[in-house]
Amino acid sequence: GQRPARSPPWCTRWRCPKRIAELKRLILLAPLILFGITGILLLFYFLGAGTEGAFQNSLLPELIGFCLEGFFLVGLFSLLQLRLERERKNELRLSLRGALREILSHVDIALLEENAEPASSLDLDEDPQLVKTLFAKLHKSNLELGSMLNIKEAAARNINTMHDLIPVAAQLSADHMRWWLALADSVRNLSEATDKQGVNFATQKFLMNLGEFDLLSL
Repeated sequence: GQRPARSPPWCTRWRCPKRIAELKRLILLAPLILFGITGILLLFYFLGAGTEGAFQNSLLPELIGFCLEGFFLVGLFSLLQLRLERERKNELRLSLRGALREILSHVDIALLEENAEPASSLDLDEDPQLVKTLFAKLHKSNLELGSMLNIKEAAARNINTMHDLIPVAAQLSADHMRWWLALADSVRNLSEATDKQGVNFATQKFLMNLGEFDLLSL
């Protein structure tokens, strides 16, 4: 079912445990930690034991060098993996936000002030501040009948696409999927609203859910 209404998303950040993501990072960093600790222990042993003995003179320095090489190689690999994973998730998030562009554009145009320019496609897809601004404007004013019809029609055109993108949201995290489902529900309510009050409420709910979605970390 639909999540209960809460305060606007920019007032309090939504925080849920990200155990799976944290576990993946820990597994990725475990070899780095192992090489680092082992290398430090061997170095302290080498310094404390002095330079006498075949082990200290030959094998021990090689082991220390091996640990240092492993530390740097695994470290670089881990950083590369984390960067690639973050870039992949960012692309998925942008694809989700792009599916909301038409609805958000109609809301922006409906609330446009005199002599103001409509938001660019880049701002519609990537600027969380735009959602805050639109929510504040909608809270202080009402939509005109023609604007309501345009928003409703845009919602009806995009609801099936939003349902198709649920697996994409699930690839980001359980929280992303949860808020994407809430967004889809608000878009469905928007497309089915039959009066002015219903459209205004559904539009506010859409903007609030989108604000929560934007606050989620990758």
